[in-house]
Amino acid sequence: MPKMQKILCALDLSEHSKTVAGYAVTLAKSLGASIIAVYAAPTLTQYTGFHVPPNTIDSFVGEIVSGAEKAMSQFVAENFEGVETTGKVVVGYAAEEILNIARQEGADMIIMGTHGRKGIDRILFGSVAEKVVMNSPLPVLTIRPSEGYKGGAVYKD
Repeated sequence: MPKMQKILCALDLSEHSKTVAGYAVTLAKSLGASIIAVYAAPTLTQYTGFHVPPNTIDSFVGEIVSGAEKAMSQFVAENFEGVETTGKVVVGYAAEEILNIARQEGADMIIMGTHGRKGIDRILFGSVAEKVVMNSPLPVLTIRPSEGYKGGAVYKD
């Protein structure tokens, strides 16, 4: 079996991220691995065509990143106890950034949540998890949110 020394845990800092972090911690502890927790803040460069001054966009993105760094620091402290964890906030398209950080950091595995979007939402927003799974040379564990999960399997008929 390949050695797992570093796990990249991609987060959106939503309530579901706690579940994703729980899986990452459980695996890291059992494998003796460290974790890189990553949040990708959205880039706003696609809005430059709307004649919004670039300095306004840069300022807004800076505020998003600053807030995300504080939230990430707090999230890591609360959810990754007992495991060596580094929190990172990057700006860009989430799937690309997750794959770039995994490569740069020499990650052995990626763990991330899904939103389980269907229908028009999936067409409009796509799926970051799907893009990562399809383009990653690493194993990717995706965690889908489920209501009522308290440990153990939850099955719906």
